[in-house]
Amino acid sequence: MEPFLKKFFPEVYKNMREDTKVSNYCKFDSQLLTTFTSSLYITGILGSLIASSVTRALGRKVSILIGGVAFLAGSALGGSAFNIYMLIFGRLLLGVGIGFGNQSVPLYLSEMAPPKYRGTFNIGFQLCGAIGVLSANLLNYGTQKIKGGWGWRISLAMAAAPASILTIGAIFLPETPNSIIQRSNDHQKAQKMLQRVRGIADVEAELNDLIRASSISKSITHPFKNIVQRKYRPQLVMAILIPFFQQVTGINIVGLYSPVLFRTLKLGESTSLLLSALVAGGMGTVFAIVSMILADKFGRKVLFLVGGIQMLVSQVMIGSIMAAQLGDRGGFSEGYAYLILVMVCLYSSGYCYSWGPLAWLVPSEIFPLEIRSAGQSITVAVNFLFTFLTAQTFLPMLCHFKAGIFFFFGGLVLIMTTFMHFFLPETKNVPIEQMDKVWREHWFWMKIVEDVGEESKKIQQAL
Repeated sequence: MEPFLKKFFPEVYKNMREDTKVSNYCKFDSQLLTTFTSSLYITGILGSLIASSVTRALGRKVSILIGGVAFLAGSALGGSAFNIYMLIFGRLLLGVGIGFGNQSVPLYLSEMAPPKYRGTFNIGFQLCGAIGVLSANLLNYGTQKIKGGWGWRISLAMAAAPASILTIGAIFLPETPNSIIQRSNDHQKAQKMLQRVRGIADVEAELNDLIRASSISKSITHPFKNIVQRKYRPQLVMAILIPFFQQVTGINIVGLYSPVLFRTLKLGESTSLLLSALVAGGMGTVFAIVSMILADKFGRKVLFLVGGIQMLVSQVMIGSIMAAQLGDRGGFSEGYAYLILVMVCLYSSGYCYSWGPLAWLVPSEIFPLEIRSAGQSITVAVNFLFTFLTAQTFLPMLCHFKAGIFFFFGGLVLIMTTFMHFFLPETKNVPIEQMDKVWREHWFWMKIVEDVGEESKKIQQAL
């Protein structure tokens, strides 16, 4: 919003409104603007790592509650900010909320959901995030029309609405059976909770799996130290590479800076905000529902592969059109502008049914209980680290690479799609406490897991 830029980022506002000599690709290249945009991911990293210990020791419910409270404090500071320091501090508190929320909520969903529908329930997390993006962008579209230039305060303060639901709702959430056994060893209480959430009386087999996993979990006092052991190598590799790949798909082009892109295309402030809402939020909502329907039917790998191909094709098309039609100055014809919009929608839809939800689903379901909390924290921390780095470097890269930035990210999408095809085993319909078998049956990872098994047998025989 122009009043927001004028108050906190006057240099950007000047480049956008007054300096006709600045390249189309460089008008929003401001270190202060990127610091504001990406600052929450720094505390998000710290928050997710702290949340690991909290989630393990105090339960998933407490971590969700802490995340909600941090969101409330951050939204209050953002809405009342009168200088850049207050604005960024509020953003940092939002990062704490995101760190705790992203660490604990996917775990909660994966542990509560029946194996057959775990993908559907967990992708609901991404769906609600997409609805949030849509709501926020539509709110921005409405508040930017407020006379007096203070609409941005409503936009930032309204984060308190979903934060209140999260905080109050967390008070009434039951704890997961996995966490109950892990923290208190109360088998009867865990059995009752299993019967409640499964809707059946006979939960003996699943309860025995939980008890077995818990006994292993309690033998490990330093999960971050243990997770680097060879027997956990497949899960650790996925916990690092999947969130890394998600952040270098180029989604930040459409997500964090989609209004910037549309302004680069010579569209007005109001039109940019509306298109941002429809692309980032609308596509995310619709195709998250598609992913919910398909993930447990066709599997995770199929969606990764089809979505990756769709993203690659659209990125190459966008880069080609921009390279041929958009110079440093001037703009597009109306026809090319709408063609770009179609390609952005194609890209966004591909992301929203594949890498968007699945990059959160798969890591949350592959870890054994003894390292699950630590593994999810690593996933979130890596995700936020590369979100931060991408957000910090995207605008300078756009300025220097120009249209070539789309080919750069397209090349990365090709690499990650190939990797997922060869190295990710299918996890659909596998009970969460029996997930270790998918690695023992995979053509590549079985060699690593079997080597560990052979070493263990030799040690036991020697003893």
